[in-house]
Amino acid sequence: QVQLVESGGGLVQTGGSLRLSCAASGRSFSTRRMGWFRQAPGKEREFVAFISWSGSSTYYADFVKGRFTISRDNAKNTVYLQMNTLEPEDTAVYYCAAAKDVGFMRLTTSYDYWGQGTQVTVSS
Repeated sequence: QVQLVESGGGLVQTGGSLRLSCAASGRSFSTRRMGWFRQAPGKEREFVAFISWSGSSTYYADFVKGRFTISRDNAKNTVYLQMNTLEPEDTAVYYCAAAKDVGFMRLTTSYDYWGQGTQVTVSS
């Protein structure tokens, strides 16, 4: 079992930065692949970023365009999402999730544990 708690969201102006954190509990965290997703009002939840259990492999949605960086610290049971050059289109609730052993990383169905989400609002 893995429990996930996100933090670090807030209100920021266009061009600003935020660092999201996802604290995990559970002994299996260090062996879990992890992902970040986001959901804007009226839209489906969409993939943002993915990191392998060791942190050696990362993948991003095309819209990230090099602005976001996913990382993890297994000693602290925490995954991070550094977001720079934020745009109003990035406004959404951001969720971290723990991936199942198999599955396509961009699909929500490939993840079996989710946090409660943290709101990110980017003003223009």
